[in-house]
Amino acid sequence: MADIHKIIPALNAAKRAGVEEIVFLSIIGADKNRIVPHYAIERAIEQLNIPAVFLRCSFFMQNLNTTHREDIRLRDRLFMPAGNGKTSFIDVRDIAAVAVKILTEVTDRAKAELRSNRAYDLTGTVALTYAEVATIFTTVLSRPIHYTNPSIPTFIWQMLQQGFPLPFVFVMVGIYTTARFGLADLVASDIQQLLNRSPISIDRYVEDYQECWL
Repeated sequence: MADIHKIIPALNAAKRAGVEEIVFLSIIGADKNRIVPHYAIERAIEQLNIPAVFLRCSFFMQNLNTTHREDIRLRDRLFMPAGNGKTSFIDVRDIAAVAVKILTEVTDRAKAELRSNRAYDLTGTVALTYAEVATIFTTVLSRPIHYTNPSIPTFIWQMLQQGFPLPFVFVMVGIYTTARFGLADLVASDIQQLLNRSPISIDRYVEDYQECWL
């Protein structure tokens, strides 16, 4: 998760060091969602007066094999308070490919084209509920995986019991509440346009990472 108290000093140091461009990994809707730290970080970057591109990403698929790995592997569940809202999940391998393209493009014309849009929305090609994601896990892992859809208080309590720090849990609640209210289902075409291919599907992601949950 983005930590404003660590990133702002780093940004100021980057400016003093003469950094000429910033590509910031942000989240979908960060320009409007004041709850998440990405909003304040984007505003801080704008104040630096350094050319910048914001990669506003949907929910990382890889959160499911990191933050939520133990819930899936040991408890056969997707445990997040997202209600029945849909999310346009993104594979971080696609995000990396976009960042590399923006940072390494060498021709002046290509640079101008990439930077003409200061922010890119990076999503998958379809928005899914977590119940639908659980069905994909069930099929690939060949065992039942359930989406439990906990209440927000239950989610906070159990995440704290698992040892996650409170500020981290609150940011997670903010992100999942966005999904819960139907604000995470944007499907954008930016990856297709930037990489000339479709984004990695969540089915392929689960297949590629399935050993994480066995």
